Amino acid sequence: MRPLRNFEEFIKEGIVKKQRADPSRAASLIEEAEKRKAFLKKIHDKIGVNNENANYFVEAAYDVFMELIRAKLFMSGFNISGLSAHEAEISYLRKLDFSESEVRFANDLRYFRNGIKYYGKGLDAEFANKALDFLDVTYPKLKKILKINPKKIE
Repeated sequence: MRPLRNFEEFIKEGIVKKQRADPSRAASLIEEAEKRKAFLKKIHDKIGVNNENANYFVEAAYDVFMELIRAKLFMSGFNISGLSAHEAEISYLRKLDFSESEVRFANDLRYFRNGIKYYGKGLDAEFANKALDFLDVTYPKLKKILKINPKKIE
């Protein structure tokens, strides 16, 4: 996997475009992330993670995480689309003062989730549990960023 580029590079390439902030779209993504996170917890509590269902937990954790990042992007007046859009979204974490190790894990999560979606890769319960632990740490951090000052970081 190649190193993750800086957010500014994605802007220069036109993958990230500046637009008017869209708080209603951001609110919708936040609401969806909250529902998905609650559902993920219920499923986890009822059946737990195993090698047979690991992919589903990884995908769900990734989706919750990405919905909150996208919400922050919309609040800050960014629209991301096209090839490498998910990489650009992950790169934005650096602007939100996430540690480089958190950014690297988020990028690994993106990479492995793409392996599941597009290449039929299977992940194990160990990685799924790491993804869920990562979500448990980053979810409140992202929610705090979204609530305290949504226009602070641009």
